[in-house]
Amino acid sequence: MELYLDSAEINEIKSSFEQLPFMTGLTTTPTFMARHGITDIDGTIVELSKIVPVLQIEALGDTAEEIVAEAKRQEALGLDRETTVYKIPVSKVGLKACSMLVKEGFKVNVHLVYTLQQAYMAMQAGATYVCPLVGRLQDQGHDALSLVKDCVEAVNYYGYNTKIMFSSVRTIQHVRDAVDIGVHTITVPWKIMSQLTENHFTKIGTDQFINDTRLMTVRVGDALSDINPTITADATIAEALVVMTNNKTGAATVVDANGAAIGIFTDGDLRRLVSEKGGDVSSIKVGDLGLNAPISIDAHELLFAASNLIKEKQVDELVVTLDGKAIGLLDVQDVVKY
Repeated sequence: MELYLDSAEINEIKSSFEQLPFMTGLTTTPTFMARHGITDIDGTIVELSKIVPVLQIEALGDTAEEIVAEAKRQEALGLDRETTVYKIPVSKVGLKACSMLVKEGFKVNVHLVYTLQQAYMAMQAGATYVCPLVGRLQDQGHDALSLVKDCVEAVNYYGYNTKIMFSSVRTIQHVRDAVDIGVHTITVPWKIMSQLTENHFTKIGTDQFINDTRLMTVRVGDALSDINPTITADATIAEALVVMTNNKTGAATVVDANGAAIGIFTDGDLRRLVSEKGGDVSSIKVGDLGLNAPISIDAHELLFAASNLIKEKQVDELVVTLDGKAIGLLDVQDVVKY
């Protein structure tokens, strides 16, 4: 099934084809262009023809001859006949123009189709594409999906060299419907197109794969930030809080004169201290709190080992060491991040 983008916004079109370069082409209309304030239609058409693989544009006129002349005028702007499709609203005049253009080797999309008989006449006229407008039909309370299905069956049964294009796409379900019916091509606005690859469970699974891969390949030292909040045992609670605040962390490593870790002070320790002693505890020295040996890990270890250690010891931070010195704190969120 061919996949077209339905748009006239230049930046959106460029971005869309950069992200999804496998799209078949672009459909656009004068109405789309007017919405975006485009007044140089010819210039825009030429620009679009250089961006997308196949461009479908409107060829209008009051008579078949005028429509044919307009298609040829647009082609003379520098458009490639093999990669340009001229869109013509279904009517007796439009179908005559379609037949004339097809005989000269042009590709034609007969659109604004609302009934099977209109679609049949377009097929008989040799239309390259026949384009029912599903969303608009459903707005009017009609069974648009049955129409599209009937059009596809007619092409397949009679062997017309015509592709049925599912258009006026309003929802993701419309794309599912098109696939279920087996249409030959669909044109989709970017708002819907950009959602077609998304699924909450896919994201969960992808994030899990990424996280587990990083746990097994990233070293602890590589996961550390440049922040290394340290204090000595002689530091007061107030001084420890200043260090933690300046570094925007919830903990600080307590080190000796050689930089080796001898403990860790956390905001949880502060809450417990205030709860136990009450009043002003800011002048109490950290070393007087009875520090326990910190749970530490070497910077060369994998994050996988750090994750297991955090779970085993049921702690939120690990002191990271290198050559016996504390070089940073690894928070549980750093492990999840990676």
